[in-house]
Amino acid sequence: MTVAEHFALEAQMLQPLPVEAFDSARSMQCRVDSKSRVCVRQSFYSVPIRYAGRRMQVRLGAEAVEVLDGSRAVAVHPRAAHKHMQILVLDHYLEILARKPGALPNATALARARASGAFSEVHDRFWTTARERLGDREGTNALIEVLLAQRQLPAAAVIAGMTAAMSVHSVDPAVVAIEARKHLETDAVIIPIGEHLARFDRPAPSLDRYDSLLEAQ
Repeated sequence: MTVAEHFALEAQMLQPLPVEAFDSARSMQCRVDSKSRVCVRQSFYSVPIRYAGRRMQVRLGAEAVEVLDGSRAVAVHPRAAHKHMQILVLDHYLEILARKPGALPNATALARARASGAFSEVHDRFWTTARERLGDREGTNALIEVLLAQRQLPAAAVIAGMTAAMSVHSVDPAVVAIEARKHLETDAVIIPIGEHLARFDRPAPSLDRYDSLLEAQ
C-alpha cells in the first residue's frame, strides 16, 4: 500500500480538529530599555515611550512579536529575520520628540519610517515647507502634530489633508485635520425604492371642511 492509501484508512479514525486555533506563540517577560525597546532573541522592537523602564509581557510568534500591557497589545511588529536588527515605529516616540523636536532629523525611527514608506514624500514636503515658514522648531512641531493625528485618522486621509493644506499655502495642523476629515466624507448612497411603494400613495387632504368653521363665525 502507498502512503496515501494508508492515510486514507487512518483518516477515518482521526478526531476532528478543535474549533479554537492553537496558539504556538512563546510568552516571556522583557524589560523596556531607555530607548523604549524590548530585546527579544537579540533583536530590538520599539514600544510606546511611556513604557520605558517597565517589564512587559511579550508573545513571540513565528511571524510576529506582540508586546502586551495586561491583555492589551501596545505594539505588534513583524519578527526580525536576523539578530541585532532594530524594528522601530516612529509613532512610539512622538511624545518625546514633541519635547525635543531637534532630535527628529537624526532619529533612527525616522530613518526606518522612511525606508518602510510610512513617512512619505508628502510628509517630507510638508515638513520642509513648515520649517521654511515657521522655523525649524515650530515647523517640526507642526509635523509632529500631524503625525499624532494619524492615531485617529487613516494615514491616507492625513496625507490627503497635508496635500490639500499645502495647496492653499497652509501648514497649520488644524487645517490638515479638517481636510483629512473632508477626505473621509462620502456622499450618501441613494437607495432606489422602486415602484412597489406606489400603492401607499394617498391624495392630498382637502381643507374644505375648515372653511365651514369660518362661515360659522
